[in-house]
Amino acid sequence: MNKNSKIYVAGHRGLVGSAIVRNLQERGYTNIIGRTHKELDLTRQSDVEKFFEEEKPEYVFLAAARVGGIYINNEKPADFIYENLMIESNVIHSSYKNNVKKLLFLGTGCIYPKFAEQPIKEEYLLTGELESTNEAYAIAKISGIELCKFYRRQYGCNYISAMPANLYGINDNFDLETSHVLPAIIRKVHEAKINGDKDITIWGTGKALREFMYVDDLADALVHLMLNYSEEIHVNMGTGEEYSIKELTEIVKEVVGFKGEIKNDLSKPDGTPRKLLDVSRLEATGWKYKTSLKEGITKVYNWYVENNK
Repeated sequence: MNKNSKIYVAGHRGLVGSAIVRNLQERGYTNIIGRTHKELDLTRQSDVEKFFEEEKPEYVFLAAARVGGIYINNEKPADFIYENLMIESNVIHSSYKNNVKKLLFLGTGCIYPKFAEQPIKEEYLLTGELESTNEAYAIAKISGIELCKFYRRQYGCNYISAMPANLYGINDNFDLETSHVLPAIIRKVHEAKINGDKDITIWGTGKALREFMYVDDLADALVHLMLNYSEEIHVNMGTGEEYSIKELTEIVKEVVGFKGEIKNDLSKPDGTPRKLLDVSRLEATGWKYKTSLKEGITKVYNWYVENNK
């Protein structure tokens, strides 16, 4: 991948895509292209084919997806499976038809079985039942990994896949109904502080364990893989460290400066009890995360306050 290679970042305005663009620019890449959803609907095959035929990108980061937390995944499973299947099928097939040199597909840590042995190795994919609350999204993402695998086997395409842990960062979605857990907690705690509330409520018991990765670390790892990795098996992306939702909330409270109590809404689900990725394959390529959870949350909170005045 040369500094002037034409690189298409699908989803360049999103949490991950915008971080990939920042990382590529910092590394000196100058020919990065992207399209907004209004400019190009990736669920429409004919539109995607036309875009690839006209633009002829050499490298593709497939970071576009329909995403959301437990609530919205549960409410709209048909939307999640349909839109994600269409996006990845169209982009991967058009990449093949237009001789893209290399493609990186971005999946999700929720592809693994609900009760997978921990930490989760890449080989545990498809060895047990999925977490029901985001099953539709997980099945769509598993299909993307398999598309990359089978296009490699049948056509010799250099398509690779990466599976990140829970992500957070600037440009995240902070909508309480559709966001992931960390931005939702940041917003809840911030609003509780502003309103002078005595407590905040989190879903479930707060005991569920999660791994969190700062999105600029992920972007650096993805570009690193694009330059250094070409194996068929997908790569877990994470820190190898885990925190309970209660511990996470305590860190957010400290960063925000909220002194109230944490209460639990036990009518709401915890989701998967524990989810820690084995990141030894990633680290074996010579990459390790840089941003601690508290440092990352501080950056995100400062950005959130600045952009929500």
